[in-house]
Amino acid sequence: MKTNYIDLIQQAFEFPNEEFNVNEDGELEWFNIPLMDVIKQYGTPLRICYLPKIAENIRKVRRMFNVAFAKADYDADYNYCYCTKSSHFSFVLEEALKNDINLETSSAFDINLIQELYEQNLLDKDKFIVCNGYKRQQYIENIVGMYNDGFHNIVPIMDNKHEYYSLDEMLESPDVPMKIGIRIAAEEEPKFDFYTSRLGMRYSDIVSFYEDQVKPNPKFTFKMLHFFINTGIRDTAYYWNELSKCVNVYCDLKRVCPELDSLNIGGGFPCKTSLAATYDYEYMAEEVLAQIKAICTNRGVEEPNIFTEFGSFTVGESGATLYSILDQKQQNDRELWNMIDSSFMTTLPDTW
Repeated sequence: MKTNYIDLIQQAFEFPNEEFNVNEDGELEWFNIPLMDVIKQYGTPLRICYLPKIAENIRKVRRMFNVAFAKADYDADYNYCYCTKSSHFSFVLEEALKNDINLETSSAFDINLIQELYEQNLLDKDKFIVCNGYKRQQYIENIVGMYNDGFHNIVPIMDNKHEYYSLDEMLESPDVPMKIGIRIAAEEEPKFDFYTSRLGMRYSDIVSFYEDQVKPNPKFTFKMLHFFINTGIRDTAYYWNELSKCVNVYCDLKRVCPELDSLNIGGGFPCKTSLAATYDYEYMAEEVLAQIKAICTNRGVEEPNIFTEFGSFTVGESGATLYSILDQKQQNDRELWNMIDSSFMTTLPDTW
């Protein structure tokens, strides 16, 4: 009779897999790293990061979208952005930047990080810097400062009208108009307690806002429409319906805004959180591109350049936290609890 835990794992999941295997000594390896050797040297609890996984996932997404572009005969560019909020660690950002990526920010603090990366010659001024999130005054000041310093591919995404007015007031008439975008306030799933995302502008306000405010203003050029929903990119009727509405807004805008050329579909590719995780990345990339292409073709509009902001997918599987079992507690006749040398509540949020 098989009674070991490894027997349960092998019977229940496809194991070994690309991340985990068991060596000849019966010890667990992670990306061929003998974890017991690491624990013996450094102790636990211990947080570690396997940097090659970051580059591997960036290459994986680029390859999938290149294939999807070819299958859909999609005539535009793909731009990979890494959202810095997923991990601010210098070694993570440095590893990601080795792969010729763009960046996405969500706070004033992120802008300071990017300036430091530039000073260390790790980032060029021609990279796209997509600035999302609700923008307080310091965030807007930092964006304008970077633009005035020559980062002319920084693209602040307007979350609301007040951000636009603040940006307009602070930005002096530049020689090159600043690229800006708008985030759409997507409708949430019917099962949610609220109806609409807290971020972004209403569908019905976007075209009129562009025509009334942005179009006559020589300081700005409208570059990008941004779309993201909290559930991520999933094969559900809800996701495809929201994507369709977004692309149709893009087509409406493109008719009155010839300089608009980019659609940002945000993040949403999941990272694996268990041995049972399944997700058809290739299919989802191909279907997203196919639907965008079909809607644009039906509307007589050129398909947009695609931006993505994969954060957790880029770095999530590169991090691990190791614990030791200190003791076991028999709480009743059936349950035996393992007590570890840390707390999930205090360590897991920092795993990345």
